[in-house]
Amino acid sequence: MTALYTLAGVILLMVGGDALVRGAITLSLKIGLSATLISMTVVAFGTSAPELVISLEAALSGSPDIALGNVVGSNIANTLLIVGIPALIISLDTGGKELRRNYGLMLAATIIFSAFALTGYISRLAGYVLLTCLVAALFYSYRKSTEEGGETLEAGAPLSGWKIAGLLVFGIVALPIGAHCLIEGARGVALHFGLSEAAIGLTIVALGTSLPELAASVAAAWRGRTEIVLGNVIGSNMLNLLLVIGATASISPLVVSRSFLTVDIPLMMIITLMLAPFLIWHIRIGKRVALVLLACYAAFCVLALGDATI
Repeated sequence: MTALYTLAGVILLMVGGDALVRGAITLSLKIGLSATLISMTVVAFGTSAPELVISLEAALSGSPDIALGNVVGSNIANTLLIVGIPALIISLDTGGKELRRNYGLMLAATIIFSAFALTGYISRLAGYVLLTCLVAALFYSYRKSTEEGGETLEAGAPLSGWKIAGLLVFGIVALPIGAHCLIEGARGVALHFGLSEAAIGLTIVALGTSLPELAASVAAAWRGRTEIVLGNVIGSNMLNLLLVIGATASISPLVVSRSFLTVDIPLMMIITLMLAPFLIWHIRIGKRVALVLLACYAAFCVLALGDATI
């Protein structure tokens, strides 16, 4: 039953996240936002929705390690896996001032989150600060994007209002159900194999909630829209730290366990910085780099599960 719960949760999160993204993108195209801004905001909001629901439910049910592990593990998976797999399909272009600026915002969000987390406790006040930083970052990014202009997405085949509403409603309903199934299944897996909740959060739960990002990024790579791949990853990582942790801590403050302080959060910071040289010097991310990123993710999973006893 635990395996079925976990599988059902992953499927619902993936399908629900995809429906929410499709509906949100269709609506946003009517506004005429740039492709990078859409990927960083609308797509990222949709694909980060599973992380938000999972972390809220985990924190409220007394499992802060799953809540934190979900976010930290998802950011690591986004940087290594969600960039690596699309880069096997098509070389990713890292040029563009808007992309570099948004990466800077994501890096700032990582530093602010880490500063709070390394105190050992993320309070309600810290949650409010993170949410305030999110509003400021989105406003700044939107203002700069509208001032500079940018390539917009093509609308493609139009959807009726009822279809758009149906996608949004299905996504909103499927995500919390999938989150509940995945949380229950993950707990069962942890107990059955003697693994800690932190390890499960960093691997199984994080990977499950990253599936919408993976689906959106692979689809974008097939269509040759590499700016959406990186924009989605950058936006999702920033939203995970500011929105997911901010909203979760505002409702239920989080105690940060020692393993996060000494290993997982510093590792997330290092992995986040791995993208800096590519964006600063406009180095394309090709197949060789993709293989390195995927190998690093495999090593991370081995590390997370290697010392995972309760």
